[in-house]
Amino acid sequence: MRIVVLRHAESLGNIDESAYCRIPDHALPLTAAGRAQAAAAGPAVRAVLGTGPVAAYVSPYVRTVETYRLLGIDDLVSRYVPEPRLREQDWGNLQDPAEQVVQKRLRHEFGHFFYRLAHGESGADVDDRVASFVDQLEHRVAEDPHHPDTALLVSHGLTTRLLCRRVFSWSVELFESLSNPGYCALHVLTSENGSWRLDRPFDQWRPSPDGTVQTG
Repeated sequence: MRIVVLRHAESLGNIDESAYCRIPDHALPLTAAGRAQAAAAGPAVRAVLGTGPVAAYVSPYVRTVETYRLLGIDDLVSRYVPEPRLREQDWGNLQDPAEQVVQKRLRHEFGHFFYRLAHGESGADVDDRVASFVDQLEHRVAEDPHHPDTALLVSHGLTTRLLCRRVFSWSVELFESLSNPGYCALHVLTSENGSWRLDRPFDQWRPSPDGTVQTG
């Protein structure tokens, strides 16, 4: 079984934080540069996926759906599933600029995993829902003979880090030391004989305070 995780391309919110104050997070589109990034990523994604078939699980946010469509891999995909559990961390509805600053400061001081945003989720909440998704995906692959052994997940930066944290049982301290993957960055998780392997580590902005390192 393989899980291929792809972060979306550059979106409007990545270059203009004020966009979150006038456009719902789920509706933020890709930028022109992001659309070019997604199209350019298509051949690399196709090379990793091989000849298929593939099950595609895509966060229903506009930027992730647009990224998937621009990859041009529909011929490899036998099952396409909009998957809300792969959405980005929920910050609430339209954001207030002053409140954004306060929430980001408090989250930094408190910790990205446990701090619950005033009108949204904590990292721990996201961790729980991606765990539910992974458990169900493993069950589907094991029990449904028609489900492909390879699943492509098109998701978001923090969600991707937490999915890997859960699969590999990384510590909270290690998770908080990892950087988000770049736009359209790929990570491949492979399960063999009951254990998971990660094709390459995430970049880290600091060593984990508890001394743990990325395994898998």
